[in-house]
Amino acid sequence: MTTPPIPRLLPSTDPDGKPGYLLTDRNDSYVARYADGVEALQLGMCVGLLAHARAMIGDPAVDAPQLRFLAEQLSAALADAVRIAELRGRCGAG
Repeated sequence: MTTPPIPRLLPSTDPDGKPGYLLTDRNDSYVARYADGVEALQLGMCVGLLAHARAMIGDPAVDAPQLRFLAEQLSAALADAVRIAELRGRCGAG
């Protein structure tokens, strides 16, 4: 008797914000590799945004609208990072 595969929460949602799941017992499937690539891209963007944020915070010429925009972008990046951490916690990776 084989063990059924554990659904993998994908790193993106549909336009209504609903999660997508991958149901496979293969970690090397096209969709699984694509999801891994999206996660890597999201984390890379988080790293770049963090470096940009550190530079902006230290710059006295940065104004309030720029900092609000930065906060919005950091919030989105943090949401991506948390989702990836949850994904990896569920699938045992990382």
